[in-house]
Amino acid sequence: MFNRPRLLAPGPVETDPRTALALAAPQIHHRTPEARAALQEARSRLGQLLGGGLEVLITASSGTGAFEAAMVSLLSPGARLVCAEAGKFGERWGKMGEALGYTVDYVRAPWGEVLDPQAVAEAVPGAAALLITHSETATGVLHDLEAIARAARAANPDLLILVDAVTSFAVAELRPQAWDLDAVVSGSQKGVALPPGLGFVALSPRALDHLASGGPRYYFDLARELKSQQKGETAYTPAINLIQALNLSTDRLLALPLEELWAEKARMNAALLAAGEALGCRVFARRPSPAVAALVPPEGVSGKQVSEALKALGARAAAGQDAYKDSMFRISLMGYFDRYDALAVAGLLEDAFSALGQRFERGVAVAAAWQVFAGTQVVGRRT
Repeated sequence: MFNRPRLLAPGPVETDPRTALALAAPQIHHRTPEARAALQEARSRLGQLLGGGLEVLITASSGTGAFEAAMVSLLSPGARLVCAEAGKFGERWGKMGEALGYTVDYVRAPWGEVLDPQAVAEAVPGAAALLITHSETATGVLHDLEAIARAARAANPDLLILVDAVTSFAVAELRPQAWDLDAVVSGSQKGVALPPGLGFVALSPRALDHLASGGPRYYFDLARELKSQQKGETAYTPAINLIQALNLSTDRLLALPLEELWAEKARMNAALLAAGEALGCRVFARRPSPAVAALVPPEGVSGKQVSEALKALGARAAAGQDAYKDSMFRISLMGYFDRYDALAVAGLLEDAFSALGQRFERGVAVAAAWQVFAGTQVVGRRT
C-alpha cells in the first residue's frame, strides 16, 4: 500500500506544491524593492479575500500573536472587554485579556451550541470591545457573526468588535465591511494554505482611529506597523519567504468569486459530515463551520481511536479538546484540497472505521459524500 501523508487536521493544512517550491527559492533581503513589492501584493490579496475596505497588516507570528497585537494596539489599559465564547479558542481571548490587565466579562454558550446575539448585546453596553470567535475550531461551530455584530453595535455604537477569523478567513462567508467589524485576525496555516508563521490583522477606519489609544507594547505595535507597511516594509524583520509564497497560494483562492469559494468550501465540509453520518457518527456542531467537520463517533468508539486509526493510514486528523478529547474527532479540508479529495477522505474514513471493527456497507460514506456534491442531500444541521 502506497499511502501519501495527508494533513486533515484543522491546521496546519496541506499546501499547494507550487507554494512549497516557492518556499525553497533563494532567500532575498527584506529591505529591497522586490521585498516591498511582495509585501504590498500580499496585503492587497488578503484585502481582496475580505471583500475590501480594511487596512491589512501582516505580522511575523501566529494568529494568537496577531490577536494580541490588535488588543494592545487598540485598547486602553484596564479597559472593560466582553468575551463571547463557546469553545477553547474563544476562551483563549478572554484569558489573554485578563493576562494583559483588562477587565473581562464573559458571555458563554455550551460547546457545540451557538452564541446568542441578544445575550451578547445585553452584555456590551459600557464595554470598550467585544472579543469573538467566528469559526470555533474546537467545536466545528460557525457563529452567526453578522447577527451578533449587528445586535452588539445597536447596543453600543462605540464598541470595537475584534474577531478571531483564524479558521473562517478564506473559508466561510466573512464580510467585515458590511458587518461593521473592526479587527479581523487570522493566520497563515489555515484557509490560505501556508505553513505557520504569519499573522494577519485587518483594521476598519474606526479601528485605525484607535491605534494611538492602546497600551504599552513594543513588537506588537500596529501603529508602527501601519506606518512601515504602507511604505512596503515591516517595522521588524518579516518572514519574507512566507510572504512571497502567500502571493502564490492565494492565486487559487482569488481565481473564484468569493461567494463561489465559500460555497465550495461549505460543500466539501458538508460532504465530510455526510460521510461521517453514513458511518454512524453524529454532527457535534449546532451550526457547522465549513472549516471543520466535528463528529461524534458511534457508541463504543472514542474520538482518539478514530484519530489514531486515521494516523495509521497516513492521515493526520485531530481528536477533541479538553472535556471532549475522547468524545469527538475533527477533520478539515481548509487547505489545498478539492471535492475529489473529500471523496478520498470519505474512503479513508471507511478504512479507519473498518479497522476499528465497525460494521457498515462498503461505499456508504463515499456515496453520501458524493450525494452532497450532486445536490441531492443536505446534512450537517443538528436538530
